[in-house]
Amino acid sequence: MESKKVIFAGGGTAGHIQPALAVAKLWQETYPDDQITFLGTSSGLETTLVPAAGFELALIKRVRVPRRFTLAIFRIPLDLLRSVQQSKRIMKGSDLLIGFGGYVCAPAYLAARTLKLPFVIHEANTKPGWANRLGARFTTALAVGNQIHDGPFSGALITGLPLRADVATVLEANSAAGEDRWIELRKAAKKNLGFDSARPLIFIFGGSQGSQAINSVIEAAQEEICGKGIQILHSIGGGVSIPVSTQEYHATAYVDEMAQAYLAADLTISRSGAITCSEVAALGKFALFIPLPNGNGEQFVNAQHLIKAEGAISLDQRDFTAPWLIQNIELLLEKSSHRSALGSQVDLPASAKIVALGYHQFLSSQQLKKRNK
Repeated sequence: MESKKVIFAGGGTAGHIQPALAVAKLWQETYPDDQITFLGTSSGLETTLVPAAGFELALIKRVRVPRRFTLAIFRIPLDLLRSVQQSKRIMKGSDLLIGFGGYVCAPAYLAARTLKLPFVIHEANTKPGWANRLGARFTTALAVGNQIHDGPFSGALITGLPLRADVATVLEANSAAGEDRWIELRKAAKKNLGFDSARPLIFIFGGSQGSQAINSVIEAAQEEICGKGIQILHSIGGGVSIPVSTQEYHATAYVDEMAQAYLAADLTISRSGAITCSEVAALGKFALFIPLPNGNGEQFVNAQHLIKAEGAISLDQRDFTAPWLIQNIELLLEKSSHRSALGSQVDLPASAKIVALGYHQFLSSQQLKKRNK
């Protein structure tokens, strides 16, 4: 079969980009002659993550949707029309679009509709975003990370969430390993990150863009927590000053070795984006989630399956304070100590399932074209 041109759309935050990259890499391995292009905007993390992964990135204008009523709302139709036209120029002659949500996807889906281009949508969140809800009106090729009970995604293929490469590599390499092996992996990860393997470690991060709300609580509680013999790895995020590190407290803008950080952590404190929940389930032991209070409430919903499995608890941001954390930190670590050290491979096949769905959608569109000739 002739080589295909496949468009991947998913931008803004790492939660949209990392799954798209995982699927794109597998697609490239499976169909090495195909041309892959990512669609993005100049304001998202895709401007660095996509080129770093070796893929072509084509940019369109971002359509900004205010969370509250402002005069900017009246610009949306014009901005959307312009972005759709830009998307059509980029996507013309393509064979398939695979979308993962985010601002770039709404114009991409509308462009695909007008071009009669087949497309697949993967929804990572348990509560779908507006762009994917829009796109679901125009395709039946829908995939979800976890089961959704209402709306068009209720009948979607449950694929799980595509895992970042380093997390997937650890799981694949230790798929048949028992708990003793995983205990050793976790101890080794602590040492690799410069921590004492015999003492508990907390891994704290606020997502790809950081969280001032989480950072301020840790700043106030850090000294007393470390005084209890607890170690902290703290990913602050970009654009802010990095606190001074000590033997017990390591601060950094970003953590590149996320798989090692999850493995090493006895407790993870973070937002509950869909990808974070998936990675915590794969390699973590126990998590304290502080859902992002704005948005459409998807972060609260994302964490529920882990909470039901007693692998996490969730706390409102307004209740997450330094006194609360100091008072409860040892109880959280106690809960973690009763968790199995084994990793979870539930999401390991996700990328392969999405690739298979995408290829099936492409073949179906080809057969439809032949019948209509």
